[in-house]
Amino acid sequence: MVAATVREHWGRLLASLIGQLRDFDLAEDSLQDALEQALRHWPTRGIPDHPDAWLLTTARRRAINQLKRRANFSQKRAQLEVLARLQAETADTMDEPIADERLRLIFTCCHPALGLPARVALTLRTVGGLSTAEIARAFMVAEPTMAQRLVRAKRKNQRGRDSISSTAGRVVGRTPRRGAVRRLSHLQ
Repeated sequence: MVAATVREHWGRLLASLIGQLRDFDLAEDSLQDALEQALRHWPTRGIPDHPDAWLLTTARRRAINQLKRRANFSQKRAQLEVLARLQAETADTMDEPIADERLRLIFTCCHPALGLPARVALTLRTVGGLSTAEIARAFMVAEPTMAQRLVRAKRKNQRGRDSISSTAGRVVGRTPRRGAVRRLSHLQ
């Protein structure tokens, strides 16, 4: 009976959900979840008088729950962003360790395997704290393009991480990078 109901009403139910939700994926997922519920409940509780209405109501409830979860996640993400910004502002008030770490980070961003645009972008992101969108606008490229460039630069830098280390507060292995850091500083 479930298979017959699905064959007979699937298109109409999906069209109704898409019309209400304006989201193809959410409508399909919700209807599939409702079908799964039907397969679990109908054999033990019996088939309802109007199985198509039961499926539609169950799918709507699933969609509403999913939309609530999305809204909740967005709200929590916004709160976490505010918290991260506050922590960053608090970190800026520290004295000496930050200056030392920033210098080390600038040398790290000037990895010899990176081209000048990648060095500048990575430094702006990590040391300057600019967002990917801001950097993309400065380079006049699309945000996804800049995001991918930053990911590649971080990976390349991670692979060459052994070439720079700290000993008693001094940056070791920086001599080959001095020229790169100078060029970077002249861009300001």
